[in-house]
Amino acid sequence: MIENKIVNQDLLIEDMFNAGAHIGFSRSRRHPSIQPFIFGVKNKTEIINLEKTAVQLSVAKKAMEVLGMNNKTILFIGTKNEGKDIVKQAAMSIGMPYIENRWVGGTFTNFTEIKKRIERLEKLLDEREKGVLQKYTKKERLMIDRDIECLQRKFGGLIGMKELPSAVFVLDVRKEDIATTEAVEANVTVFSLSSSDCDIRDVAYPVVANDTAILSIELFVSQIAGAYKRGRSKAAEKSETEKTNIVK
Repeated sequence: MIENKIVNQDLLIEDMFNAGAHIGFSRSRRHPSIQPFIFGVKNKTEIINLEKTAVQLSVAKKAMEVLGMNNKTILFIGTKNEGKDIVKQAAMSIGMPYIENRWVGGTFTNFTEIKKRIERLEKLLDEREKGVLQKYTKKERLMIDRDIECLQRKFGGLIGMKELPSAVFVLDVRKEDIATTEAVEANVTVFSLSSSDCDIRDVAYPVVANDTAILSIELFVSQIAGAYKRGRSKAAEKSETEKTNIVK
């Protein structure tokens, strides 16, 4: 069992290396909180210690699996061009909300108002689908469509999110510093994939690795989403077993 675990970790580290996960930034850009995770420097670029990254990922996956088992809501945040589609697809694959465009200030700290905007978007989309908007003039419908487009861009990924999530997964906490700060203030657990230029002091479950290379982003985001999905599967299996035992 221990040998298998070591082999699996070695294979994971190899996958991370092949994805370029070990490549950080120059030393001048490194945030002090990342120092313990730096292995060395090559061609003026800092190299991230993937053995430590593997440990961090394991811890993050276990925590994410527990959230999945308890059917908790996880908000995926990724607005950088390299990873926005990857983060969005991962969130959708497990039925979780996401933010792919700009973080709207107050999304957590003023959620009561944000929730009203989400509900308005839901209402307008429902009315458009049912043809209710046909009663308005062409000019009025044009204005409503513009309103829907604006709301969709800002809050489309949050449809169905009725309360603050239990946790967020953040791609690059340096870019998403406002979102991360709001999450901490709102007592929302923060998971992250963050490179050497990020401040991870307020991140409960940081995974230090390249957060710009597409292959690296795909690897870690899929690992996190997969952990949540396993948690849901385990919960479903447990529920089914309990039902069977009751019947017996």
